[in-house]
Amino acid sequence: MFGPRALSWNMRDAHMAQTLAALQAYLRSQGRAGRIVVWAHNSHIGDARATDMSLAGEYNLGQLSRMATALGPAFLVGFTTYTGTVRAAREWGGEGDSRIVTRAVEGSCEHLFYRSGLEVFYMPLTPDPPAGLDEPMLQRAIGVLYLPETELQSHYLRVRVARQFDALFHLDETHALDPLD
Repeated sequence: MFGPRALSWNMRDAHMAQTLAALQAYLRSQGRAGRIVVWAHNSHIGDARATDMSLAGEYNLGQLSRMATALGPAFLVGFTTYTGTVRAAREWGGEGDSRIVTRAVEGSCEHLFYRSGLEVFYMPLTPDPPAGLDEPMLQRAIGVLYLPETELQSHYLRVRVARQFDALFHLDETHALDPLD
């Protein structure tokens, strides 16, 4: 788990995929349909083959789910935001707090969606994605950490949104969750 980034990332996402497969097998053994909904960061749930992650040798849960025919069809849904607040830490192992999310950079899908004039929307991307969303563009990924002082280097990657997700929700402004006691 503490090896090079790609190795560490791939181990975590492979473990998530194995856990889903085991959970689905268990549900089916109980006579249930075995349908599962997973809530995860875009960087885990969007198909890595449609992102710069694949150039670094990384794969993720979304890619593995699409490739795993035994699981059945996967439907990948992404979420984007232009600005707002997020609960994240300033450093690894640090406490999460409410952090202000800077406005999305020009050239990013978040900036494009903000310019649509719709504050909140759902967009299906299959079977016919909207024009331009199959072209490489920047996308922000905020996870455990949020580092606004190095935002472009730390939180943006190149993606093809229409290949990364089957559908997308966009919210111009989000608000950090408050943890329960």
